[in-house]
Order: sequence, then structure tokens, then C-alpha cells
Amino acid sequence: MTLHEFDRRRALQRIADEPFDVLVVGGGITGAGVALDAASRGLRAALVERDDFASGTSSKSSKLVHGGLRYLQHGEFRLVYEALAERQTALRNAPHLVRPLPFLIPMFSKDGFLNPRLARALGVAMWQYDLTGGMRIGARHRRLSRAEVVERAAVLDTPRLHSGYLYHDAQADDARYTLAILRTAACDHGAAVAARCAFVGRSAVQGSDETVFAVEADGERIEVRAAVLVNATGVWSDRVASLAGDAAPLALRPAKGVHITLPRSLLPIDVAIVLPVPGDRRSVFVVPWDDHAYVGTTDTDYDGPLDDVLCTPEEVDYLLRALNAAIATPVRPADVVGSWAGLRPLVAGAGNTVDLSRRHTVAIAGGDVVNVTGGKLTTWRRMAADAVDAALPILNKERRCRTRWLRLRGSEGWDRISGGGVDPDLAEHLAGRYGGEARIVLALMAERPELAEPLVPGLPYRRAEAVFAARYEQAGSVDDVLSRRTRARLLDRDASAASAQLVAELMGVELGWGPERRLREVRAYLDSVERERAALEPAAAAAS
Repeated sequence: MTLHEFDRRRALQRIADEPFDVLVVGGGITGAGVALDAASRGLRAALVERDDFASGTSSKSSKLVHGGLRYLQHGEFRLVYEALAERQTALRNAPHLVRPLPFLIPMFSKDGFLNPRLARALGVAMWQYDLTGGMRIGARHRRLSRAEVVERAAVLDTPRLHSGYLYHDAQADDARYTLAILRTAACDHGAAVAARCAFVGRSAVQGSDETVFAVEADGERIEVRAAVLVNATGVWSDRVASLAGDAAPLALRPAKGVHITLPRSLLPIDVAIVLPVPGDRRSVFVVPWDDHAYVGTTDTDYDGPLDDVLCTPEEVDYLLRALNAAIATPVRPADVVGSWAGLRPLVAGAGNTVDLSRRHTVAIAGGDVVNVTGGKLTTWRRMAADAVDAALPILNKERRCRTRWLRLRGSEGWDRISGGGVDPDLAEHLAGRYGGEARIVLALMAERPELAEPLVPGLPYRRAEAVFAARYEQAGSVDDVLSRRTRARLLDRDASAASAQLVAELMGVELGWGPERRLREVRAYLDSVERERAALEPAAAAAS
């Protein structure tokens, strides 16, 4: 298979012409995993996504591949064990995208005294985490003295600082991780994968005993012959289940998670920091990311519209309250340069959302629909395997899961991009996003030197990356490039807006956009950024 197997028009033609064993609805990380799992088992698999790949929850997570230390306090030992096992699989199969990251838990004293019960409980939790699978990463936790904590995180409020713990987990760019899984499914295992293709429902075809579903792309209805439908649409699962003919709700309880981005100059850290929220049982992460750092997440019930979820001033204040209670120099709302808000598809239960399990569920409806819901970024592979296992009896087939040792596209040669006159910083940047396929991006720069110029002022992305996204990654809008193929919007909202016209020009050449289409794309992106900015204005005004 080649890069061109990830071409949208080709995929839509195949979806219209070929019969499939499995039609996956949803292009987030769970749906991507199902497509890869099914295709790698030799099943005929297709995937459709209403919008862009990872445009929902899968581009708006905390971007951590971890076991979930806090789940231990709820007795979720098996969940943590499974997640830590999946963390190691991810580190092995996608080393260019999933990287180890040290985490620091500082302990603060009150009036010079450290709560002994808290210290003991945290020490026990650290050992439980290591023994449940945390040590598989190659290092166990360490107790740090006050001086050692300050050495690693001088930004902390040192007069109250007593000591801390250091342990290790992993970090990944969630949107690019999802895309790599999809491209592996399509380019290496023959799945037909199409963005901007909405599931419509069942379709009745006269004179046919086949199960036929309908999708819509570019204003045209397409009949899809597929024996099994896998609903992997997260918080939108009830909507898709209803279209598929299942009237029973899936008992989902969306939880809203918000993150904010700050310049690294305000948070000069090289480790992730876990901070308690004053007056709350929750904690938040402060995570380094390129020349920035992000703070999150909130975890609250949500009952609003599922699309275009925005961060609010109150949520910014909540995160900054936790941050400022622990650092020496306070950060203001006006310092926030980016934000994102997503909805977790939690399985309903009593109590607060923070107490709900991140376990996933798989259920069959109507004899030919598999609903997979819940879970989290780290456990995508196990969720996908369980969903395909549920589909096999419907297909009357037996196929073993192959994804445990299946390396993703870009994993080969990702550590050999430098050299040959390539700037080391550029090589590191591209290798961490494309792996071995960074050579294709470098080739675009060599062919057209102007593509080596920056795409967004102050950020490491190059113009060739927008071309690569349009040509090889099914990017179909300016937002696709600036929000997900790159993460410019999350890192610096205003700088990304300033580059919208340039991105439209680069994409227009690749996709044949005329002047009117380019103008529409720029306006749509700027309008979206303005909605995000307007939602935060009360917080910014209060700080000025």
C-alpha cells in the first residue's frame, strides 16, 4: 500500500462500490483503532467521519498516555493495570508519537508541617502504581527532597514546599496519534477511510438481502454494503445508534474537560506537575509542550450542545486558581494564549464525574450494530479489540487480534531523520510528528525551498506541513491544518489566526480552491477563533 491509499475520493469510491465486513462510524481514536484492528485481521473495513478526523474528543484530551494514578483511590486496580500495559504497547508501537514524560507531585506544608497521613497515602499510592505496571517504563518512583523538587521545578512556591515524588508516564499529540492509526489502517492494511462523510442511517435496497447503510458526502447519498456497523462516536453515540435503528439510549454521561495554554516563559518546566485544586478533591496537570505549557483538566457534568464546546471564564479561573496556589509568580487570565474544551463519553453512574470509571463498554444492538463507548485515549487498542471481537460472531468468522505488536506508520526510521545537512531542531520537530515519513516533508522543502519557511509566527511548523496535510492526510479546511494536523490553534490562538490566509493559499494550490473558496475558508476559521476568544473575554477583562 502507498500514501495515496489515504485519498478521500478514492476511499469514497470504494465505499460506494465494495462490500465490507465492518463499517465504522466515527473517526476519533476509538473508531480509528477499530478500523485498524479489523483491517489487520483481514476483514474488509471502511470508516466514515462526519467532520475531520479527531475533531471531537480525540483532539481535546490531556494528551497523556497513562495508567491514571488517581483511579487507584477508587479501587480501579484492573483498569490501571490494563492502561499501563497499553501505555507500554503504545511506547513500543509508536515511539515517534508517544514519549516518556516525568511527573512531579509536590507536597506542600502548612505552618511548616506536612500532613503525615497525606504523605503516607501518597507513598502507598506510588508503590501501588509501580507494582501495577508503572515500573514497566524502566524507572520506579522516587521520593524527592525539597531541594530536588526545586531543582526540577523552580516555578513552585518554595516557602511552602516540603518535598515531593517523581514518577513516569507518557505523552502524545492525540490528533496526530489518531491520524497515524487511521493511515496505518488505510495505507498498510487496505481499509477505506473517508473524512467529511456523515452516517445517515439504514437503507432499504429492493431485491437485496444484504445489510445496507447510507452515508452522505459532498451532498450525495452513498449506499454502503456492510455486514456490521460499529458505532464509535463517543458522546454522539446515542445519535448514531438512533439512526441505526436502536431506540435504547446508551446511558452516556458527558463530562467536560478544559485546558488552557500558557507561554513556557511563565512556566519554565521540563516535567509535568500534578497540583491539587484548593477546596476540591480534584487535581490538575501542568504539562510542558514545545515552547508552551498547558494546564488541565476540569471534570464536570455537561448537558449543553455537543458540538463547538468552548472554554468559559469560570473554567479558566478554576484552573488558574489551582496553578497560582502552587507557584511563586501568579499567572493572569490575560496570559492565556490558547484553550480547548472536550467532552469525555463516560458511562453513566451515580456521584461526580470525577468518580466515574474510565472503563469502556461494548454492546450489540439489533443483531448487526456494535456500540463501543467509554474508555480513554490510553486504552484505544483494547477498546477496538473488544469491539471487533464482538463483531466476529455476527460475521461468523474467527480472527485473532494483531495490533498488540503492530507498529504504526512512521515508527520505522523515526530516529534517523537528522544528518545530511538537516537542521537538528527541525529534524527533531518533524520526527516527533511524522516519524520516518518526515523524509517526505523534507523532500517537499528541497523541491520548493519556500516551503521550509515558518507556517505560523513563533511556532515550529513549516509551510510544507500544510502541503503534506492537504496532499496526504485528507485535510479539507484551514481549521483541519491549524487545529489538528498542526496544533497551532491550541498553542497560540492569535498567531494561528494571522496565518489563516497563508494556509488557505497553500491548501488551495493542492486542492484546487478558487479565490472564493479560499476566502470562505479564511473567514470560517477567523469566525471560529473569534467565538473562542469572545467566550473568554470576561476573564481577560477582569485581569486588565
